[in-house]
Amino acid sequence: MTEEKKEQNQETILKEQQVAEENSNAAEDNSNTEATEALNLPDDPEELKKLLLEKISEAEANFNRALRLQADYENLRRRSRQEREEIIKYGSEQLIKNLLPVLDNFQRALAAAGDGGEKFINGVEMIHRQFFDVLKGEGLAPIPALGEQFDPNIHDAVMQVEDSNQPENTVVEELLVGYYLKGKVIRPSMVKVAK
Repeated sequence: MTEEKKEQNQETILKEQQVAEENSNAAEDNSNTEATEALNLPDDPEELKKLLLEKISEAEANFNRALRLQADYENLRRRSRQEREEIIKYGSEQLIKNLLPVLDNFQRALAAAGDGGEKFINGVEMIHRQFFDVLKGEGLAPIPALGEQFDPNIHDAVMQVEDSNQPENTVVEELLVGYYLKGKVIRPSMVKVAK
């Protein structure tokens, strides 16, 4: 009797496994059919081959387009780097060109130094004006100091002096001119301040 029960149990287990497999196969067929229907794939194998070839061709075209875009991007990066290096290398070219006449005038002034003092002084004053005009054209401007209220952002106080004619914290003497470059302080004025 025990043997019979074992055989019945094994038969029941086998039947359950067969039913489970059939259900699994049916579900798999259902999902394949649903996937095919969802993708609108044709049932005809020839049409499937044709569609597959079209999709392969489309994928190759997309891949080639991606390769070209990547190459274009690399070329753009290389060109940008080269242009940036060139700008850094030759960025001061225009300033130098503008300063060349000043250099020429210095040479003329030095050549005229032996002729007489007044010509030399006039030449140096002219060069100073010309030189400052070139720098002014590049955005350089002097920081106002003398008679102004002391401002630690633009003035560098090196001394305090007793001065009854000026209010306290007023700049009474400018020892070194300070400058802005396009609105940014590049060198503060070195000043004496009244106590």
